[in-house]
Amino acid sequence: MHSGRNQKHKLLWMLIGYVSLFSSHGFAGKMKIVEEPNTFGLNNPLLSQGSRLHPKANPSPVSGPAHLHRLAGKCFSFTESIYKYELCPFHNITQHEQTFRWNAYSGILGIWQEWEIVNNTFTGMWMRDGDSCGTTNRETKVLLVCGTASKLAQVSEPSTCVYSLTFETPLVCHPHSLLVYPSLNEKLQGEWDEAEQSRYEGLITEQGYNHLLRGIFEDAGFRKRQTVQTDLPEVAADSESHINSLAKCTEDFQKQRDEIERLRALLTLHNISFVSTESEVKSTVSATVKNQRLRGDVGLLDQQ
Repeated sequence: MHSGRNQKHKLLWMLIGYVSLFSSHGFAGKMKIVEEPNTFGLNNPLLSQGSRLHPKANPSPVSGPAHLHRLAGKCFSFTESIYKYELCPFHNITQHEQTFRWNAYSGILGIWQEWEIVNNTFTGMWMRDGDSCGTTNRETKVLLVCGTASKLAQVSEPSTCVYSLTFETPLVCHPHSLLVYPSLNEKLQGEWDEAEQSRYEGLITEQGYNHLLRGIFEDAGFRKRQTVQTDLPEVAADSESHINSLAKCTEDFQKQRDEIERLRALLTLHNISFVSTESEVKSTVSATVKNQRLRGDVGLLDQQ
């Protein structure tokens, strides 16, 4: 009697064991645990780059030495501490905070704008109009130095929201690789030659010479063309609002002097005579403006 009861207990326990084994191996394969992704942080890898970064402007066209144009469309990364920097030459520079904080920073430090040119040499690439930083926008100067491979080598912030980035590349190892003159077309080279000759003969001042160079670089696409305010009613209103400002009067006076100097340089460069009487100067300048395409800005030369 007891042996029959024990046999039933054994069969019952065996049945329970089979059911448990079947449940763990049979149904377990159909069970799925869903982990909800974190959608808070700007660094969330599930979000596309375009949805995280919102540029304020379009990059300028590719320009400068032709052998550097091959860098367009490529990107180079550099990680320092918890920050990852990514440079896309002729496009932009971005910074990404490599943390899991919900508000980790990811933003644009600058968008390709123009070359910095000093003494007939491309000395740097300016990336401007980056993310807001107080009352200004972030901007970055990219320095090109000789290296065995193209890579980001160093990033610093010499002043608030103004960054300095060192980019190494074998493309600039030749002594003449960053000269400006060879990158100009024949027409613009001729204009530069004329400006050099006029300066040598003392026909134009150093300031006039720099204005002419600025116009040549703008025509070549190396420098961003500066806009000129021509809305006279707004200028008049602005003058009235600052009539008691000595600083404003001094600034306006200096701009007028610079404009006169620039126009004289253009007239001299193109062998157009000018006179000193007020009425004749107005008529000569008027005729010149109608027949000549003026280059450059009307203010002081922007010395980077």
